[in-house]
Amino acid sequence: MSDLPHCPACASEFTYDDGLQFVCPECGHEWSKGAGAEATEDEVAVRDANGNPLADGDTVTVIKDLKVKGSSSVVKVGTKVKNIRLVSGDHDIDCKVDGIGPMKLKSVYVKKV
Repeated sequence: MSDLPHCPACASEFTYDDGLQFVCPECGHEWSKGAGAEATEDEVAVRDANGNPLADGDTVTVIKDLKVKGSSSVVKVGTKVKNIRLVSGDHDIDCKVDGIGPMKLKSVYVKKV
């Protein structure tokens, strides 16, 4: 395991040291060594597709048809999801979708209402 911080933009663990700054190869985000360490520890902000910060209890709308893994169901564009809960990990929204049940969603596929 490396001691390098995760990317503050996409939370990728594959960051590398490039002299005076850290670089994320997945999203291309670059940040200074001092600011990156403080931002990842103090603030883990989850943002929607438009860059708006999300919080527990928010209502969001799905912006893309999402196939449900292990099922033939699809979460359609425009589906409102109420009372979300933010969790850490790749799928950072834990919620209950009407007609489908409990799910985990990625914040890049939703927008805040």
